[in-house]
Amino acid sequence: MTIEMKVPTVGESVTEVTIASWSKKDGDLVKMDEILCELESDKATFELPAEGEGILRILAKEGETLAIGASIARIESVSTGTAALAPTSTEEVKPLVAASQGVVADTGVSESIQVIIPAVGESVTEVIISAWSKKNGDVVAMDEYLCELESDKATFELPAEAAGTLQILVTAGTTVAIGTAIATITKGATGTLNAVKSPEIKAEVVATNTQHEVHTTPVAAKILAEKGISPTAVQGSGTGGRIMKEDALKAGQAIPVPSVAPVAKPVAVAPAPQTESRGSRREKMTSLRKTVARRLVAVKNETAMLTTFNEVDMKPVMDLRTKFKDKFKEKHGVNLGFMSFFTKAVCVALKDFPSVNAKIDGEEIVYHDFCDISIAVSAPKGLVVPVVRNAEKMNFAQIESEISRLALKARDGKLSLEDMSGGTFTITNGGVFGSLMSTPIINAPQVAILGMHAIKERPVVVDGQIVIRPMMYLALSYDHRIIDGKESVSFLVKVKEILEDPTKLLFDL
Repeated sequence: MTIEMKVPTVGESVTEVTIASWSKKDGDLVKMDEILCELESDKATFELPAEGEGILRILAKEGETLAIGASIARIESVSTGTAALAPTSTEEVKPLVAASQGVVADTGVSESIQVIIPAVGESVTEVIISAWSKKNGDVVAMDEYLCELESDKATFELPAEAAGTLQILVTAGTTVAIGTAIATITKGATGTLNAVKSPEIKAEVVATNTQHEVHTTPVAAKILAEKGISPTAVQGSGTGGRIMKEDALKAGQAIPVPSVAPVAKPVAVAPAPQTESRGSRREKMTSLRKTVARRLVAVKNETAMLTTFNEVDMKPVMDLRTKFKDKFKEKHGVNLGFMSFFTKAVCVALKDFPSVNAKIDGEEIVYHDFCDISIAVSAPKGLVVPVVRNAEKMNFAQIESEISRLALKARDGKLSLEDMSGGTFTITNGGVFGSLMSTPIINAPQVAILGMHAIKERPVVVDGQIVIRPMMYLALSYDHRIIDGKESVSFLVKVKEILEDPTKLLFDL
């Protein structure tokens, strides 16, 4: 019995995932619930467990993007996998040995099969034949790679479905639709070789196999040749160590391939001038990065976004934090940071200016009576925005504990869809990276975002005297379609007043 492993549904708005890495290899024996691979969506990373026990047959390689419901692997029962590898007679062994060496036994029977472009994703309708690995008329073995195909989402290789003589119908560089026949394979056609013809042929086959221990895709081989890099000096990331296009692009300093040349007398040659290496490299965007880019551009195009600025004297908050941070840590087990002060100040201000805590739904405005504060976090795989729910009901210790919990999950790539869904207002802190001033982009469908920045000592006038104070610029980006200038400025002033007199938080002023 064969179990078809498919990409599971991981969220209502998630339509595709990327295979980040395989934990098992093709042909491995796997057990029920054993982790097969790690999948990455635009919102989270999760693991795919085996749905049964048997031999794993991988259908999609690492880095490939698949639609929800697409086949990713098969698990064959041990009895099925063994039967496929154990012929019952000596006559059946000969064709298998021949195919494993790239040779097709002449059975005298001629049968042609079409090589069809397979479906590679729900939204992919066409692919480009980037390069052929075989030539017209070549004899190919079962599962041997015929060509490399490129879609707008991934690059993948097309294996032979049978052994025989290849007849190419479509040239390299051509764009073809899914389901198009690009070649035929004729089984048992003339021109095939005998597996055991002579000792000389045997030796030639062995030598060829030794020479091609390093497998390289055609595109990767071309890139390496242009760089002058030997394939043996490149670590392949494909199945069985196969060198892919991305590996060739990332290859570093060129290593000249040794060549046989006649011995000549040494001739004095002036040393060539030393020049600096000017390299460049390409990396495929992750699903998370593509989604973030798409949403940020959509916000810029679909909202009337403006930004208003103000500055806040952080001395009162810093003094209060310095006075109580040790006792706070001793009692609650978490550090007293600046984010809890800003979260509480924002929650108080949102009550006075409900339009800042709203969203647009068609031709209606939805006002929220609660404060689910999204906190922008820079995770190793990109920007994520986990949500602190019902922050208006939390005290400082609860807010700090929740932020710490979400930040730890973000760092380990363990945030779930529930952790990041919703949110009525966002706070982002570019100051941790040294940003002095910026214009943050709204986190749709929210209509406003508060940007914190670096605290810098600056001379300011207080009661007619010039003094040095730790100052921070605040930025509020908002959607002018439902938030007027007066409301946005007043909201930011309210946040400033609370931070410059934190005791107001005690009385909800």
